[in-house]
Amino acid sequence: MYFDSHAHYDDESFNEDRYELLESMKDKGVDFIVNAAADMDSCLTGIALAKKYPFIYCSIGVHPHDVKSLKEEDLEEMRKLASYEKVVAIGEIGLDYYYDSSPREVQRAWFKKQLLLAKELDLPVIIHSREASQETFDLIMESGVREGVIHCFSGSHELAKEYVKKGFFIGIGGSLTFKNAKKTVKVVETIGLENILIETDSPYLTPVPHRGKRNDSSYLKYVVEKIAEIKGVTPEEVASISCQNAKTLFRI
Repeated sequence: MYFDSHAHYDDESFNEDRYELLESMKDKGVDFIVNAAADMDSCLTGIALAKKYPFIYCSIGVHPHDVKSLKEEDLEEMRKLASYEKVVAIGEIGLDYYYDSSPREVQRAWFKKQLLLAKELDLPVIIHSREASQETFDLIMESGVREGVIHCFSGSHELAKEYVKKGFFIGIGGSLTFKNAKKTVKVVETIGLENILIETDSPYLTPVPHRGKRNDSSYLKYVVEKIAEIKGVTPEEVASISCQNAKTLFRI
């Protein structure tokens, strides 16, 4: 029973086989998927996918790369879209100081606004943070939001412990299987299984042995197997506990 807590099936790389692929997921052991929004268009396509498939849920939010084009009326549109019953989070929101696709002051402003929206609507958050670990943490703490997942966690194991203490989950995906993943391995060693969500970030971050190919939720098995190896437990235990964690966070 796999719960992919973060995927992007609205991505154009799925345009030719999206529906056939999604219809095969049950047979591949994938029981739930959250399609994470990244811009205003993907908010709409995520809802459309959630309406079409009983096992797909979605989030509403705009990624830091795309906040530079947002207007105040977009926040009101997000508020309306978030009222749909299968919207389970506000995200993917946060800070990205690696690419700096949006000016940093704009990223901060829209991160704060979307955090406040999550608090207002009593929804958990899906957080993107790259090269901005401490500032991301500080802004979340200032907002009063206390439910969410730090997607594709790239911070230190010490910071992971701080997030867990505050009630957040840590998102672990394909990068755990990479050769240079010592930092992420340490995070998985440090925190409990009860604090981990598994994710693909499909079509990105494909795990070894398929790295370089398009990712999809069926490849969660490699993430689960690696976590199980690190933790000294069975893959079935990792799959079951991480699924229950995601159902708890997203209230499914």
